[in-house]
Amino acid sequence: MALTCGIIGLPLVGKTTLFNLLTQGEEETSSYAGRTKTSVRVAKIPDKRLDLLAEIYLPRKAIPAMLEVTDLPGLNRGSGAAFLNAVREVDALIHVVRAFRNDNIPHIDGDINPLRDLENVNAELFLADLQMVETRLERIAASKKIKGETLVEQDALKRCQEVLNEEKPLLEAGLSDDEWQAVRSLGFLTTKPMILVINMDEDQLRDGHYEGEEGVRLYGEGKGFPVLPICLELEAEIAQLDPGERELFLTEMGISEPGVERVAKTIYKHLGLISFLTVGRDEVKAWTIKKGTAARVAAGKVHTDIERGFIRAEVVKYEDMEKYRDMTKIKEKGLARLEGKDYIVQDGDIIEFRFNI
Repeated sequence: MALTCGIIGLPLVGKTTLFNLLTQGEEETSSYAGRTKTSVRVAKIPDKRLDLLAEIYLPRKAIPAMLEVTDLPGLNRGSGAAFLNAVREVDALIHVVRAFRNDNIPHIDGDINPLRDLENVNAELFLADLQMVETRLERIAASKKIKGETLVEQDALKRCQEVLNEEKPLLEAGLSDDEWQAVRSLGFLTTKPMILVINMDEDQLRDGHYEGEEGVRLYGEGKGFPVLPICLELEAEIAQLDPGERELFLTEMGISEPGVERVAKTIYKHLGLISFLTVGRDEVKAWTIKKGTAARVAAGKVHTDIERGFIRAEVVKYEDMEKYRDMTKIKEKGLARLEGKDYIVQDGDIIEFRFNI
């Protein structure tokens, strides 16, 4: 099943603009009405390694790693239940927070305060988890017999309660695998990895500062949420340029890479995902796996028959390919190695699977 990343935030903060940039789509954006429906698309994960391999192999197709992205409705007053149900369906969250100033785009609370908005939206997630924990604990306490598995669950829930009362996400609860298994069915919200995208205006981007920045930075550090300041309006303009103009514009602005690429890479990393690469004249492709995946399981991403008939994985480091740019030279230098089924695939490994069915 594909991993899904949901974009959340208050209405009119730039969520759909970010969604369009990540997925190269054209969903309608508006200065007057927040989004009320959910849209799902696939985002390509930028990878310069894939670009180099395409230069070397000149394939018919170069296929990047991909991540499913969902644009969730903005959190309006009275929409809490629908919002929380939508959040439950995704694996990770991009929380867009408004810092930009624009009198033509009203703020739901009247003034711009990024830290307040951040805390208010996340409070919905924390409160929902806390209510679920307390309800479940009450049911356990009311039951006449508490068996071993239920005791494990009860202990885990009490620890979750302590963490949530400290306004920390359940990612920081430090539960054992058995404890997580005991509470997994509850569908907690604050176990989902989150990154914070702070949507600035061009003046703030130029100044390198927005009002309330220090508070947001400390909040992100305290919760373990990466914070990415970005000007989505400018990013939308950059996306309309052809590649040559885009590179020139970024250089003139002193921007090393588009902010939307940083967002895609950060959420990919924050989800604990890596890519391995396959090469050939037909295609070069980046495949998404969880960090710590063994070679045989990774082979199943390419095809289940390869996993079933796995023999060996011939592995080349991307850095060696970058240096020599020729597989024959790499093999002559003994830099291609054969690995067994339990080899842990590393980010950027170029792999050819050997199998027999």
